[in-house]
Order: sequence, then C-alpha cells, then structure tokens
Amino acid sequence: MDVFNVTDRDGNKIWDEEIISCIQKSLGSDACCFFPKLRNSAGVMPSNEPTFVELTGTDRPGLLSEICAVLANSKCNVVKAELWTHNARVAAVVRVTDESTGGAVEDPEKLSMIKDLLCNVLKGDDASRTASMTVSMGHTHTERRLHQMMFSDRDYERIGATEGADKSWPQVAVMDCSEKDYSVVIMRSRDRPKLLFDTLCTLTDMQYVVHHGTVDTGEEEAYQEYYIRHVDGHPISSEAERRRVIECLEAAIERRATEGLELVLRTEDRIGLLSDITRILRENGLTIRRAEISTEDGKAFDTFFLSEMSGNPVEAKTIDSISRQLGHMIVRLKQNPLLPSKSPEVAGAAGFLFGNLLKASFQSFWLVGSYS
Repeated sequence: MDVFNVTDRDGNKIWDEEIISCIQKSLGSDACCFFPKLRNSAGVMPSNEPTFVELTGTDRPGLLSEICAVLANSKCNVVKAELWTHNARVAAVVRVTDESTGGAVEDPEKLSMIKDLLCNVLKGDDASRTASMTVSMGHTHTERRLHQMMFSDRDYERIGATEGADKSWPQVAVMDCSEKDYSVVIMRSRDRPKLLFDTLCTLTDMQYVVHHGTVDTGEEEAYQEYYIRHVDGHPISSEAERRRVIECLEAAIERRATEGLELVLRTEDRIGLLSDITRILRENGLTIRRAEISTEDGKAFDTFFLSEMSGNPVEAKTIDSISRQLGHMIVRLKQNPLLPSKSPEVAGAAGFLFGNLLKASFQSFWLVGSYS
C-alpha cells in the first residue's frame, strides 16, 4: 500500500476535479491508454510522430548551440527537447521533424549524415570519453531516458573525489538492517519538484526493489528513507556496491540542476528559433546547465539554467545584454545560487540514521510492500 500526501506547486490543497481525475486515470489500470499523443509543432503540424534523437557526450560551453545549428542546417525542426549536464557530461533527448514533410525523419542517408555530424560535435576535446547518438520513433518518457542515459554514461564517477570529503547537499548514507535482511538508504537534500521520481528511477534502474519507505519534506529540506534489496533478494553485500549506490543516488539528485540564472522564454514559434536563441546565449559567454524546450499551438516555451563559461554566476552586464536581445520573449529572469547552502554536519552513518527516526510520525509519504 502506498500513501501520498500531496499539494499543488504553490503548496495548496488540490480541489480541481479535473486534476484529481487525471491523477486517478494515470495511476489506474488504463494508464497506458490515458496519456495523449504528442501534437507539438515548429511552424508545421506533423503528419506522424516525430523522431527522437538521443545524445550523450562531453559537456562544454556552446554545445547546445552547435547541436541546434547542425539540426537547422539539416532541415530538421526541434519540437521538444530536454538537456541535462552533470560532472562534465551531457545528455539530451530531442524530438525533431523533417522540415519538408512535417513528420518523422525517415531518409536513412539524412539520418546517417546527422549522426556523423552530431557525434563529431559531441566528442569535443575529450578523447577518453565516448559520444553517442541514437534515433528512435514513437513515444518515450524523456526524463526517465535521461536518467538511464547518464547512468549508462557513468556520470556518477567523480574524478579525484575522495570519500569523506567536505561536501554540500545532497548527503546519502547506506547501512545494513541485518535483522530484517534489508539495506537502508537515507538521503537528505534540498527539496524540489520531481525529487522522488529521480531517486526511485535510479534505484529501479540499478535493479533494487524498495520494500518499505518514508519521505518527509520541510520548507527546504527533503528526507528520504528506503529499505531495499537487490532483485535477486539480497541486500547490499560489499563496500564497493555500497559506494556505487551512494554515488549514483547523489548523481540522480544533482542532475536536475536548478542553480544559476533561470531564463524562461515564450514567443511565437518559427523554424530556426532555438538555433537563434542558443547562438545569442553562446555569444554572450554563457553555458547551459540544463534546458527544457517545448512547442504547443504555434508557441515556443523554453527554460534555460545558465552560468558563465567559467562556472561563475552570470554578471549583471551580461544579464542586461541578453535582456536587450531577448527582452520581448522573456517571461522570467531569476538568479538562483550556484552553490547550495551547507548542510548540517552528520556525525557518522549511525547518527545520520537515528537523528531522523523521530520524523516517522510526521511523514508526508510512506509505503509498505515491494516497489520497483
């Protein structure tokens, strides 16, 4: 049995019957038939589903701009895209249509050419890490795929990092619960939308089953506690496995970055729009930490999280420059801290666990039974 206490994004009780019905249908037995088909456009209405382009490679300033330029020069329209960066790696899922037909890109020669061009762009100067580009048709859950792609790309590996090093959010601990034959995973981090989705997807992709769990959220902090076993029925059995689980869950929390300058744009959609926007950002010396691109009913909705190419917060003069160039499109321009606030000190794994047991009577979510 799973019990969730939820609010809307403004923290209010949900009264809207349409939203309640949507939740019931999406969680019910007919959920696979509920989700509507994609009907986004970039100047044209597609006659069939778009082509999904999945990309992974080495992150660097100006990368999204170069990707968009390749697609625009190849006569492809970007109708929806999401890009994540983490630990010097990048993953993106891009939905494109053929400019000439408004549908999927079906020409094998054109697809092969696009793959070669994009792989060259993604490789960058890091010869030690590979770049990949795959094409698929039909539906996919974009955020789930991004987690899987970055996990496969081993973005959780931190070069030069040592265990026990002084670090900020998030904090993850893994302990034994030998009397019940479980492993206990505890996470403390800043609260944000889709945090639960990110951590549970990662545990599932790593082939762990959640048998019991509790989640508690405050004004800023989120606390998650899960009792898990591997799909083979065994708890975590080695120090190397424990370390890997910690690293992967830290990466899962960090990937959906909300730090830096948040730039939200809304404007009339047109062919080549995204290429022009990303070029302006690159020319102003900005690097994209995360991006969400969508189109609907002839409108483009774009969200970017940005920093200087040095990794520092965006300077005021740069903000003024992009405001002048994109001013008519800007819906929101907000500077979020690049470095999260320091988390409370934790006196070892046992203190990390038992210091939070009193939260049990105040949990906003708890579940009993297998969850995978």
